[in-house]
Amino acid sequence: MGKVALITGASRGIGRQMARDFAAQGYGVAIGYLRHEQEALALQAELGPSALAVQADVSDANAVAAMVQKVCAHFGKIDVLINNAGIASFGLLTEVSEKDWLWLFDVNVHGAYRCIREVLPKMISRRRGAIINISSIWGVTGASCEVCYSASKAALIGLTKALAKEVGPSGIRVNCIAPGVIETDMNARLSAADLHALAEETPLGRIGTPEDISAAALFLASSKASFITGQVLGANGGLVI
Repeated sequence: MGKVALITGASRGIGRQMARDFAAQGYGVAIGYLRHEQEALALQAELGPSALAVQADVSDANAVAAMVQKVCAHFGKIDVLINNAGIASFGLLTEVSEKDWLWLFDVNVHGAYRCIREVLPKMISRRRGAIINISSIWGVTGASCEVCYSASKAALIGLTKALAKEVGPSGIRVNCIAPGVIETDMNARLSAADLHALAEETPLGRIGTPEDISAAALFLASSKASFITGQVLGANGGLVI
């Protein structure tokens, strides 16, 4: 068995593209999902024996533990963990309830923590592994009317930098990708005019694609990035430099 990647939130969007691209590079791929079972199973069928769809709510510690156990039982190991599962929140801060604030952090930040906590012991014992956290451009710069989302994605950046220092001596690399505006369901709320305006503001003149982010993840997971850890890769077309 070659390397194995566990990708959360992999039934759609960026996660689905990463599952496809990692499988194409010879990885065994665990397709983490919560609600979109049909899409996850269809992706598993598409990718064949190298893929395993596994359901888990990353806000549930027991579910995360069971997911990691199932992946390790099937593939024997996890070489790469990609914390991609996440939810968004839009609206004025004064309109965000405490319940919604805590829920978003429980998925976006605590979910990553739970997954990392489960995979780290075996990575440490094997003295190798790569962890990639998917943050956001708004975790770097902040966004009006997305305070909760921005704060949670900024927390992932802090987690990345601190953990990289902690586990580097054990041979484990921890990096972060901060995507810009990407063509995904999460941005489907934006009108064509909004997307056009964002593309015009972007130096490269276009909106990003899931393939752009997947390519960055493949690089950070590979031996070509063997001396890169604790970094935030801004895949945003130059919108933020």
